Amino acid sequence: MIADRQTGAGEIRRIVLEQSKRAGVGHIGSALSVADILATLLGGTMRIEDPDDPDRDRFVLSKGQASLALYAALHLRGSLTADQLSTYCADGTLLGTHPEAALRGVDFSTGSLGHGLSLAAGSALAARLQSSPRRTFCLLSDAECNEGSVWEAVMFAAHHDLSALVAIVDLNGQQALGYTRDVLDLSPLEARWRAFGWDVHVVDGHSTDDISCAIAGLDTRSGPPHVLIAHTTFGKGVSYMEGRIEWHYWPMNDEQYAVALAEVSA
Repeated sequence: MIADRQTGAGEIRRIVLEQSKRAGVGHIGSALSVADILATLLGGTMRIEDPDDPDRDRFVLSKGQASLALYAALHLRGSLTADQLSTYCADGTLLGTHPEAALRGVDFSTGSLGHGLSLAAGSALAARLQSSPRRTFCLLSDAECNEGSVWEAVMFAAHHDLSALVAIVDLNGQQALGYTRDVLDLSPLEARWRAFGWDVHVVDGHSTDDISCAIAGLDTRSGPPHVLIAHTTFGKGVSYMEGRIEWHYWPMNDEQYAVALAEVSA
């Protein structure tokens, strides 16, 4: 169990670095930026104590490239063993660079960016039809908001007043080929979601207290769907990765790994 969310976020970052170095793969910066969000959600905010409970909360990692951060959080919860975690990106593993629903603890297969919120909206509507109190949380990247399918889901959820749906936008300002403001400017992002009828909250995406307090104050039984615009730093915790586009894909060499591990462990 993630007993302390802030400590848990640091542990998630450490595991992300260890496993990405072992596997020799990238997507490091994307995973580091959401560590605090995942530590908050899986550290007691979501009702997921019994994975077989049909009324447990659901989670959609729409920005599937950050799957390693999710695997780290599941490991810290005791849902993945150390041996399972060490198969990340190995042949025959279920722990790929994007999450698969065949893995226990993962509700939806994702990675085709722009589709996660549609899955989440369907999940929230299904809960209503089943008279279930479960909530659905969906973590998107800000770059995904370049996708038209996201705004179709935004309109659908608002039209149906899917109050049990909570979207969290990881607003780190970056994507694979450049800064979001240069590729397709989203500002003012809060006003755009609000114009579509959502309940909008702006939070510090690296403050577990800020995130958990915002979620605790949501009315998930009636009214509109909710979105948390979480301001984050790409590559958070590793100085030479923060705000650098290349760390969307690059793996680390031995020297870079040593520096990164020392910084997140400080």
